[in-house]
Amino acid sequence: MQSTFFLYGSLGLGVLFLSTSAIFVKLAEAPSGIIAFYRLLFTLCVLIPALLCRKKERKQLWQLSARQWRLAVVSGALLAIHWVMWFESLRYTSVASSTVLVSLQPLFSILWGGMLLHETVTKQGMAGVFLAIAGSVIIGWGDFQVSGAAFWGDVLSFASAGVISLHFLVGQILRKELDVLPYTAVCYSASTVCLAVYALVTGQPFTGYSLQTWGCFAGLALFATVGGQCVFNLLLKYLPATAVTMGILGEPVGTILLAFLIFGEHIVLQQTLGMFCILGGLWIYFGKKR
Repeated sequence: MQSTFFLYGSLGLGVLFLSTSAIFVKLAEAPSGIIAFYRLLFTLCVLIPALLCRKKERKQLWQLSARQWRLAVVSGALLAIHWVMWFESLRYTSVASSTVLVSLQPLFSILWGGMLLHETVTKQGMAGVFLAIAGSVIIGWGDFQVSGAAFWGDVLSFASAGVISLHFLVGQILRKELDVLPYTAVCYSASTVCLAVYALVTGQPFTGYSLQTWGCFAGLALFATVGGQCVFNLLLKYLPATAVTMGILGEPVGTILLAFLIFGEHIVLQQTLGMFCILGGLWIYFGKKR
């Protein structure tokens, strides 16, 4: 069993890497489906060689049951849907608003976990959840009513939060049975195929992008996915999906700071208050684990 410090330290580091996701998406000059496709394809170029070099994980992959294959493919499809919806939301609304809404995943995780796995959250934990979510709402409040286009982006982002929470729930189930590399390889492969089909159906080109955009694809793979998403998959063996998605609520803090440094988006008093609420909520929620 891993130590509490190691688990939550790893979760925090994963959130820090994940915070780069919206920045790379904003800088990439490519359709959302293509961004998601290359994000996963480049990630697989890192993960599959690592999987093939490990005898135990390689053997586990060949011995997957039909049920495990189905669940891993479903998990990958959910991830593909989530990324397409979220990346599209960034075309209509601000980085802050989109990231805040997609980070409302704990609400869905608590719902799915209670309905499907009979998980419960303590009163202290719920207080932390609502305080952190209140901080997210404070940060994005001014963006929710800007225009019809922004509203559509907000709807896409909110819906993608429900989809990704289901992805993590399926991952939690499979990670109790599988090591991280076999699960992630099948899940990401299924997601890559789904995204390729989506790009073909919608006529999104696979080539013709600038060097900066290709760099963004690589950044999304190495930082946001291997450093962030894969770490969450690793932790799902030891932590419930609700705890993982709760940690992801810290993503808006990192993203807003990066948006300030890269895009020059000013951090106003409202955002500062919201960030303190998020950090306070995380402290209360994870404080019960000590």
